[in-house]
Amino acid sequence: MAGRISAFANGLYAPGALRAFAARLEQDRPDIVHTHELYPLLTPWLFEHCTRAGIPIVHSCYDFRITCPIATHHDGAAVCTRCADHGAHHALLRNCRENLPESAAFALRHAVAGWRDFYRRHVSRFIVLTDFSRDWLHAQAGIPLDRIGVNECTIPASPDPVDPGQGGYFAFAGRFVPEKGLDVLIAASRITGLPIHIAGPYGSDPAPLVAQGLPVTITSSPQSLAAVYRGARALVVPSLWFETFAIVAAEAMAHGVPVIASRIGALNDTVREERTGLHFVPGDAADLARQMRRLWDDPALCRSLGATAHADVRMRFSEDVHFQRLMDAYEQVLFSLRR
Repeated sequence: MAGRISAFANGLYAPGALRAFAARLEQDRPDIVHTHELYPLLTPWLFEHCTRAGIPIVHSCYDFRITCPIATHHDGAAVCTRCADHGAHHALLRNCRENLPESAAFALRHAVAGWRDFYRRHVSRFIVLTDFSRDWLHAQAGIPLDRIGVNECTIPASPDPVDPGQGGYFAFAGRFVPEKGLDVLIAASRITGLPIHIAGPYGSDPAPLVAQGLPVTITSSPQSLAAVYRGARALVVPSLWFETFAIVAAEAMAHGVPVIASRIGALNDTVREERTGLHFVPGDAADLARQMRRLWDDPALCRSLGATAHADVRMRFSEDVHFQRLMDAYEQVLFSLRR
């Protein structure tokens, strides 16, 4: 109980961590502070220390933490924007963490960040992963577009891409949680009779899926996950939430494997329709089944999409491209200070 109370308090304001951070600022005097995930150890209160010290901030957004207390905009059943539209207290009213004290803590810390307007007041440059996230941050958080840059994740392209036309199943890779839409893929597989293979991260419980007779791999290394990708006709990303990038989609593409993805959120950016993969209506198992059958019956199309996907990863997600965009963001921030 003491640990939970401490975590709750630190999620609102972490005095020890902030004092240490302020001392480090004074000692090092950096040109820029680049922040990433701030909860629960630091919190956005550190922005005020940076501003007082005259140090600009670049902040990377990997999820929807700025506009949603639980960072997903999904309530377990559907896309949800209640907190963004009507106030953070809805996270408590709907018990979004499925634990009332946790839901209260998440709602309160989100409300405090909103009341203090931490992000708009202090951050000079935001970095997001896709055009969708850029537009979302602008529309939902009121961040000016000229303060938001897009820099996708770095994903290395495999030097020996596979022939996906020879793939023996449709793969799923991700957590076994409602917003990932795994049930939609299972239903589509039953409609088509086509094989699927499910990969979950270490710590996932495969028992409910195994009980249904589904093949499951709990991946303990990048190599074991890559083996699942490389045996697939396509990766299916049936997400019911917006996603902010979908790393698994880019990872599969890096091996020359096309992706069938929900037509929702950032998946429209990461997976390019009819170029690196196909899209389907989110939550619509019949529509997904049609796209699965299309790739299964057309190996040439599968190969074409896979080859373009591999080339897309080399061009868009390389370390050099990512590094240059990051340096450009830093230069823009420093240039604005010199003006």
